Amino acid sequence: MPEKVVVKNLYKVYGSEPGRAMDMLRAGQTKDQIFQQTGMVVGVTDASFAVNEGEIFVLMGLSGSGKSTLIRLLNRLVEPTHGQILLGGQDVAAMSKKALIALRRKDLAMVFQSFALLPHLSVLQNTAFGLEVAGVDRKARERRAMEVLDQVGLRTFAHQMPAALSGGMQQRVGLARALAVDPSLMLMDEAFSALDPLKRTEMQELLLQLQKEQQRTIVFVSHDLDEAFHIGNRIAIMEGGRIVQVGTPAEILRNPSDAYVRAFFKGVDVKKYLLAQDVARMDETLLIRPSADARADMAQAVEQLRQTRRNYAFVVGNDARLRGGVSLDTLLRGLESGASSLDGLYLDDMGPVPAALSLNALIGRIVRHPLPLPVVDAQQRYLGAVTQTVLLQKMVDIDTDAQIGEAGDE
Repeated sequence: MPEKVVVKNLYKVYGSEPGRAMDMLRAGQTKDQIFQQTGMVVGVTDASFAVNEGEIFVLMGLSGSGKSTLIRLLNRLVEPTHGQILLGGQDVAAMSKKALIALRRKDLAMVFQSFALLPHLSVLQNTAFGLEVAGVDRKARERRAMEVLDQVGLRTFAHQMPAALSGGMQQRVGLARALAVDPSLMLMDEAFSALDPLKRTEMQELLLQLQKEQQRTIVFVSHDLDEAFHIGNRIAIMEGGRIVQVGTPAEILRNPSDAYVRAFFKGVDVKKYLLAQDVARMDETLLIRPSADARADMAQAVEQLRQTRRNYAFVVGNDARLRGGVSLDTLLRGLESGASSLDGLYLDDMGPVPAALSLNALIGRIVRHPLPLPVVDAQQRYLGAVTQTVLLQKMVDIDTDAQIGEAGDE
């Protein structure tokens, strides 16, 4: 997947002598030591990461970890002290003010925690404000504003004033205003945190729906684990201005990089976030790769199942796509009846489950149908199988990891 944003060795120092602070950092001094000696604050330290096109990349960390500073560095609302910010190959950190203004007007938008609506302008005018600043004529900008208001469900409120709207509706206007300029990159800083839980969930679902339709690149700051895991394709965990780990939610849960990350996720119900693809195993169930001689395939599969004392197998083509599941009984019946193909032997109860199915949902399905379940990706390619034994082992591993984490905190 192409990279939309590439950040290299990015630093931000607040103070009168940032160069001196940078020299101290290079000499190995910590941000606390620098503050004690100079009064300068190191907000972001040596941040390097990439954001892929079309993904939601979430920045997480405790208060003061540097996540809000970092997202503001990306569009230079905060000026970087050192480093590169490559957006579509252009170095935002080195841009002239004129080029930066043009970028913000046409290709980059930001949504803040505070709704930041102009109270004297209508919903329509607020939505079209960025286009007005960019010099778009009134008819064209209002037409575009109505399009995005329709997308966020506020078309009928276009001529209302912001004060007449609820907090959730005002944040929808803020989102619409950002979408109106049709940016390829959106920056969202705690965008939903001021909303009540129901409205917050509603906005998350709206964002995911819009993302499914439009596939923008989004960098999203959040302190909420549920929110980050729900909307984020990948997550960057920050501590003390540094990025300490980047990965998918499942990757970070499975392999936390250090004690800070483990503590960050302490008490999290891992089962809530793990997916079928995280527990599927390629070696759990026999695979049949069909040849030109279907009867030989059946006979060989029967022999292998008997040797391993197993009852089920999956048929996977040369294109890696799942064709179906068979049992020892159906294979024997096929041999006895003279079947010349595996196609009529597949079991209805062994249908595939999507890679993104949650572990909790997977457990429920295996309880109802205690057979091996094949896990497939969006192209129906076989990723492995899940059985009751695999799930039980995973549950034991999760409990063991949790006990080790708790013991390490004592």
